[in-house]
Amino acid sequence: MTPLYHDLSGETVVVFGGGAVGSRKAKGFDEAAQVVVVSPEFDERLRSPADEREADEREAADAADGPAVELVRAAPDADAVTDWIDRFDPALAVAATDDAAVNAAVEAAALDRGILVNRTDVSGGRDPGSVVVPATIEDDPVTVALSTGGTSPALAKALRERIEAEIEGAGAMAALSGEIREELKDEGVAPETRREAVRRVVRSRGVWKGLQKGRSNGRQEADTVIEEVLNR
Repeated sequence: MTPLYHDLSGETVVVFGGGAVGSRKAKGFDEAAQVVVVSPEFDERLRSPADEREADEREAADAADGPAVELVRAAPDADAVTDWIDRFDPALAVAATDDAAVNAAVEAAALDRGILVNRTDVSGGRDPGSVVVPATIEDDPVTVALSTGGTSPALAKALRERIEAEIEGAGAMAALSGEIREELKDEGVAPETRREAVRRVVRSRGVWKGLQKGRSNGRQEADTVIEEVLNR
């Protein structure tokens, strides 16, 4: 499988299954898309009086501003899945129920309509159009995604926890190095020299430590590094 980032802004993600797995999937998308969870019961992490609605109240929910998780209390069987997919017309369908037949129906209906699908009860090889949702670590604007191909969620979680510590401060470094790159470009610095300067900045322990104390300290350390490159 080829890793890709996909912009789901303005799109709908439908999650079939409101248990622990469905809840985790829904929460992973709730800041990027409109999420609808279809399930007869909902994990406590999803339940709230404000969120829980019956299916016929969805139209009113659409008036809410911004991405949100909408809970639709229903227990679709395998034969009814197609109607639910057609109703919501999602960009991504997630099959996260404890019923293999329902999950298979979600996968089949989505693939038949050219909709991306994430089936949580299978691992290894996937049909074209199937996706694996990776574990992610974010330090805006830096995002790191990792996946075991669905074979070991526990390992993905362990690796994510390890990487979280490793990339602390990466967001600030990305912002600083991007700013420096544009400044050097505007100043007419040759591309090769510009690339070398930015490479040295992002690899400088002094700059990383400076950023931990504040942006101005990091910038001072970076300016020292840049000066050394430009004056060689």
